[in-house]
Amino acid sequence: MSALTALSPLDGRYARQAEPLRPIFSEYGLIRRRVLVELRWLEALAAEPGIVEVPTLSADAIGFLRKLGEHFDEARAAEVKAIEATTNHDVKAVEYWIKRQLAQHAELKAVAEFVHFGCTSEDINNLAYALMLKDARETVLVAALTRVLVGLRQLANDHAALPMLSRTHGQTASPTTLGKEIRNVVARIERQFRLLESQPLLGKINGAVGNFNAHVVAYPEVDWPALARAFVESLGLTWNEHTTQIEPHDFVAELADTCRRLGTILIDLCRDVWGYVSLGYFRQARVEGEVGSSTMPHKINPIDFENAEGNFGLANALFGHFAEKLPISRWQRDLTDSTVLRSLGSGFGYLLVGLRSLERGLAKLRPDPARLAEDLDAAWEVLAEAVQTVMRRHGLPEPYERLKALTRGARIDAAAMRGFIEGLTELPEDARARLLALTPGGYTGIAADLARRA
Repeated sequence: MSALTALSPLDGRYARQAEPLRPIFSEYGLIRRRVLVELRWLEALAAEPGIVEVPTLSADAIGFLRKLGEHFDEARAAEVKAIEATTNHDVKAVEYWIKRQLAQHAELKAVAEFVHFGCTSEDINNLAYALMLKDARETVLVAALTRVLVGLRQLANDHAALPMLSRTHGQTASPTTLGKEIRNVVARIERQFRLLESQPLLGKINGAVGNFNAHVVAYPEVDWPALARAFVESLGLTWNEHTTQIEPHDFVAELADTCRRLGTILIDLCRDVWGYVSLGYFRQARVEGEVGSSTMPHKINPIDFENAEGNFGLANALFGHFAEKLPISRWQRDLTDSTVLRSLGSGFGYLLVGLRSLERGLAKLRPDPARLAEDLDAAWEVLAEAVQTVMRRHGLPEPYERLKALTRGARIDAAAMRGFIEGLTELPEDARARLLALTPGGYTGIAADLARRA
């Protein structure tokens, strides 16, 4: 397979952008984490005094196990796949591969039958997937989101006081600042970011239907829930005590829902920036050699934001399915979750591609103060809100109605607005002077201060 023959764009056109996720969500990544869980479980059994048939391991034996996990590479994953070709069972293939490796170490060879002891395949799989999500979150997503946030915060701070015409319902509205509008998005992303970082990643290792059935028959004196909990937590995960054969995946659904909300916010940002580029509020830096249109040489299209929006949409579609499907399993277990879990990497892959496109797009944005000022100066009607509010304060009759008659559906210039204000002789002189000094570009409230607030 090459980039030209890949079925998925994540392995073709976007292979470079998705590369950091490949060691995590690939088949190799899954097998590697299965191996890690199996090896660590054998260590945990050896550390349990009640399991006398697995004596405390020597430092040499523990070192052997640790190296086996740390040095697990694609070649060794291929060996596991070769075993699977015979077993037709992926987790059993991992067990057999490990036993072959332990045969090289006399101490570990003696306890090889305790590899996968008391486990159903899902004891290994649920922990492997949780570790994959943990690694993806901590090593890839947090970094990618942080880079986007750095770019957005820079825009918000640099242009905190740059006036911009608002457009509620697509119509001229009370002015804001460019920085404040960016800061609004930053606040929304930060909230989802906190939820993403704090989402517990759950795991279980409690046997065929979640009751430690075989464990208790073999070793009734061992406190299996305590041992299992300590083991799961040693992996950096949160123990889930109540499960069937499978960990019910509620936490995966919660994580997917957070990612989907994040994607929706980012789509909203992409569409707004696309619109502001169209209005000329943002110009885009030229990239040497880049072509905007095959026939119109002048164009610099907002392709990064369009690409990001499309990929966020793909990610959201997958995250939506993960959230709706994964928590559902017939009775104590069916296999529908297995094939869906294998596509987790695609959801996060499209999210990552979108984030990288957005990062590139943000780096090219250059606000155009002249264009922003031009639109503000052509929309004096937006001061109607301020005028009628001051009229209300000072008890003038029908302030809203009088401004409505002057401005609704009309474009008002500076002369018309100031002429109306000068006719408000009932206003105190200082209030009227303050209104006469007001311009659309100066009518931004505390937007600049809000834009700078962390």
